[in-house]
Amino acid sequence: MDEGREVRHAQPSQAQTPEEGPGVTTGALARRLGVSPTTLRSWDRRYGLGPVQRSTGRHRRWTDDDVAVVEEMCRLTTTGLPPAEAARLARKRLMTGPPALPRQVRAAARATAPASPERLTRGIARAATRLDAPTVHSLLADAVRNHGLVSSWQDVMVPVLHLVGRKWEEAGDRYVEVEHLLSWHVSRALHQAVPVAPVSALPPLVLACVPAEQHVLPLEALSAALGELGVPQRMFGAAVPVEAVSAAVRRTGPRVVVLWAQARSTASLPLARHLAETHWGVRGARGKPAVMLCGPGWAGRGVRGALYPTTLPEALHQIGRLYPEISRDPAPA
Repeated sequence: MDEGREVRHAQPSQAQTPEEGPGVTTGALARRLGVSPTTLRSWDRRYGLGPVQRSTGRHRRWTDDDVAVVEEMCRLTTTGLPPAEAARLARKRLMTGPPALPRQVRAAARATAPASPERLTRGIARAATRLDAPTVHSLLADAVRNHGLVSSWQDVMVPVLHLVGRKWEEAGDRYVEVEHLLSWHVSRALHQAVPVAPVSALPPLVLACVPAEQHVLPLEALSAALGELGVPQRMFGAAVPVEAVSAAVRRTGPRVVVLWAQARSTASLPLARHLAETHWGVRGARGKPAVMLCGPGWAGRGVRGALYPTTLPEALHQIGRLYPEISRDPAPA
């Protein structure tokens, strides 16, 4: 029987069962932290991170102090510390109090090299699974700072999004909240990575998801990378109506229009063709945009003259060729 359900249905006048009382059960804490009950029992056996008190029948009840220690254990392992070292520091937190911990963590951080993309991916996935938003934010910032925006997107953010997405599919919709939290923090990291671009006399670049397309993170990654290059842009985000995209193109006269489609069902060939044929300006000096179709939804769907990059570096390379005024032009991957 589900432990939470058992507690909710208990009446105040009833005697407490061995599974009730102060603190939380091992199963409830495991769900909270995103680890298995077996892992918690293993930490208790190996490192002494178990509950101090046990109820009748030796049922484990985790108090607030017990929970604080294992939460710190989880946080430290996401930074790459070995479990034994993380357990030692987590126990010290309980004995000496929170002020002593940051000095230990900083010392450990100075003694280690920046985490690899693979380690960051695992750490972010673990932190997201237990809804540890501060650690997710910190690790994403570390990734961008140590590996650069483009590499962080390709080698950390995309893999961890796929990893969490697979876990959600395998768990039967049990981890939807994890995917939403992770997506929001990835978006936040991308927005914070690049300051607002200054005013430019160059024609802008327009970025928009096709109508009904809600997967906007890849477009946000491209927008952030373009900000690093100094390419002027107008970002319109998810599910932009046809009329809005057309109006934006006519009003801004962009050099490039980027359309993102995650799924084949959302990729709109009529919209792409319409934008490719759009002209503006007076006769004799009329302009038209280059159309860039990004995302797996466009696979096998052709629009004459359109660009079809398959990676972020390739998209940046193609856009760089259309903006010769911008000196930095990353090589395609």
